[in-house]
This record gives sequence, C-alpha cells and structure tokens, in this order.
Amino acid sequence: MTDFTAERPITRKPDFSDAHLRKRYRAEARFRLYGIAAIFAALAMLTILLGSIVSAGSSAFTQTEIALDVSLDPSLIDPDGTREPAALAKGNYRKIVRDAMRSQFPDVSGRRNLRALYKLVSTGSDFTLRKIVEADPTLIGTTQTIWFKSSADIDQLNKGSISRDVPEGDRRVNDAQIGWFDTLGEDNRTRRSFNTTFFTAGDSREPEQAGVWGAVVGTMLTLFVTLILSFPIGVMSAVYLEEFAPKNRWTDLIEVNINNLAAVPSIVFGLLGLAVFLNFFGLPRSAPLVGGLVLALMTLPTVIIAGRAALQSVPPSIREAALGVGASPLQTVSHHVLPLAMPGILTGTIIGMARALGETAPLLMIGMVAFIVDIPRGFTDAATVLPVQVFLWADAPERAFVERTSAAIMVLLAFLILMNLAAVLLRRKFERRW
Repeated sequence: MTDFTAERPITRKPDFSDAHLRKRYRAEARFRLYGIAAIFAALAMLTILLGSIVSAGSSAFTQTEIALDVSLDPSLIDPDGTREPAALAKGNYRKIVRDAMRSQFPDVSGRRNLRALYKLVSTGSDFTLRKIVEADPTLIGTTQTIWFKSSADIDQLNKGSISRDVPEGDRRVNDAQIGWFDTLGEDNRTRRSFNTTFFTAGDSREPEQAGVWGAVVGTMLTLFVTLILSFPIGVMSAVYLEEFAPKNRWTDLIEVNINNLAAVPSIVFGLLGLAVFLNFFGLPRSAPLVGGLVLALMTLPTVIIAGRAALQSVPPSIREAALGVGASPLQTVSHHVLPLAMPGILTGTIIGMARALGETAPLLMIGMVAFIVDIPRGFTDAATVLPVQVFLWADAPERAFVERTSAAIMVLLAFLILMNLAAVLLRRKFERRW
C-alpha cells in the first residue's frame, strides 16, 4: 500500500462574471487612451518643432531697406564717357554711396562716427548700384532715389531681435546709429520688403547678401546624379535577384549584404567616397558629381529592397499567363511584371531620394562643406547642398544667420514634402489591387 494518489486534471472555466468583464473593458479603454495620448504627444512635439522653425525663420523672408538720394557723378563712374561695360564696372560706386550717406546726415563728422554711419547700409550696396548703372547707363549724371539693403545689424534692430533697452555696450548697434535710423524712418526712407536675395543669391559672409539659390542648384544637380545612377542599377539588380537569380548560398549572401547595407550609417559611405572617388580616381572635390555618386551608393540598397518587394507583390498568375501564351522569361518580366511593379518601385525610389536629400554626413567627408559663393553651372563645379548650407549657417556667429538657418530649413522641408507628395500621388495613380 502506498501514499500515491492520482492528481485529477484541473479544468478551468472561463470567468464570465461581471467583475471580470468590467476589468477587461477598463484595460481596453486604458490601451486606447494610451494610444491616443501617444498620437497627441507626437503631434504636439511636431507642432512645437515646426512652430519654432517658422517663428524663427519667417522674418528672414523680409529685409530692411534704406532709401538714399544718390548723385551718379560721371567723374566717379565713367570719366572718359565711353559707357562701355568694362569702364562702368570700374566705377567708384562705394564713394557715391558714402557721399549719399554724408549728404543725408551732413552734421556727422569724425572718422569713427562716419564709419558707424556707413554701417547703416550693406557693404554690398556699391554692387547694387553698379548693377543699376550697368542696366541703364543713361542714369549717369542724374540723381536717383535708390533703395539699398540695410546692414544685418540694422535689419535685426528693425525686426526687434536687437533690443533698444539693453545698455549700448551690450548691443552691436550704438545709440547714434539708432538715432540715424529713426531719423530715416521719420522721413519715410526705411521699409521692409520681400527678401528676393534669399532665393536668388548664393552664400555670403554678409547675412543680408546670403541666399540659398546656390545650395538649391547644388542639391538638384546632386540628386540628378543620384537618380540616374541608383534607379536603373537598383531596378536591374532587383529584377535579376527576384526573377532570374538561382536560389543558392551566393544569392543568399548577396541579399543579406544588401539588407545590411541599407542600415549602414551614412558617414561610412562618405568615407568610401573619400577613399575611392577622390583619393583613387581623383575626381573634383566638393562637386555634385562626387556627391551624387556617394548618395547613389547609399540609396542603391533602398531601391533594390523596394524593387524586390514591388516585384513580389505581382501575382504569380500574371507570370504564368504570359509564359502560357509563349512569352519568354525576359518578355514576361519586361512586358508584364515590371510595368505592374513600377508604381511600387517609383515610390521606394522617391523615398530613398528624400532620404538622400536630407543627408549631410557623407557630403561633409567629400568637401561639400566648403564656403561656395558662386552658383554651380555644371556637375564638376564646386557646390554645396541645402543640409550642408543649414549646417554652415547654424555655426555662423552673426545673429542674422539664426533666422536664415531656420528659413533654409523651411526650404529643405518644402523639398521633402514635395518629394513625399509625389510618392503618394504616384502610388495612388498607378496602384493595382489584386
């Protein structure tokens, strides 16, 4: 006789009591509440981010200007009276602008005070006057009222970024300059106008002369090189791996490496471009050609992965039907499968290009962080791109570059929104539901 007694199986019955049901309903309600709270938290962070960028950068779209009565003395512009463009380009326009300032405030004397007076207008005012004279030489010998850009400090004062209440030694605009600017305002010789220079000029050391057009052109050239390289190579690679490649360990190894390359930090591609394209092949530094090559290497895995996913989404019946009527495998892919998968491929490509547009790290390694004033005219000209321009301006010590940094971010965001909008429209237009 033993103490062993067989254990009876325990049968658990579902708890349908009201208390248990109320507990489950409360748990579901809490889960929905957590989800809604997470969405609102994300929207709040996004609103704060966009609000701070817009509030800081919207003022960069306007620029303070000062009107001066300029006497276009022929002896200072074209003493020989030839009116040739080469002679007009050598005119002493700086003295003409300074004479106009002194005639506006004849009581100002002394070298220090005059230097402070001249700082009311931009240092590029003489270039502005030269362009006006070159466009219309008949103005020589007359007196014209011309609007010049103010200096960056006066512009910040007019926009309220420089407070008048702080002690004079703690601000970049002294009391005399504030008094002269107020006098000009009382004579209706100051205004705030749309800052076209910001959208039409390249970079500059002077904030009032700085623009994003050079970076925009460099961005478009770089993305063009990226697109024409990454799209055909990525699509052909995806088609081969998905439709024709044998399934063995080598293709598995290639697929794993492609998936890993998509997650490699972008700075690694910059180091690769520095070593291969610049040091080995000797391609021009800071050029859209090299930038596009580096970004193409970075975008290629994304295009291949998106292409393979789009090809996989095409039903096998399409392939079987094409083969059934006598089409070759290549005809099946090129005439039927690839056109049907193209919307998904285009969407993935645009998303990859949008990522390339926002990348900065790989471009820093190939020298596109250089200070470039001229607008690039070709793929081998020195250029920069919008993310790098934002990086450069964010590091500038001048206060006026703060608003221009935020304004450049707004331009960059507009580019990204347009590219993502194009991806959405393409997907909706060509989307196929099986």
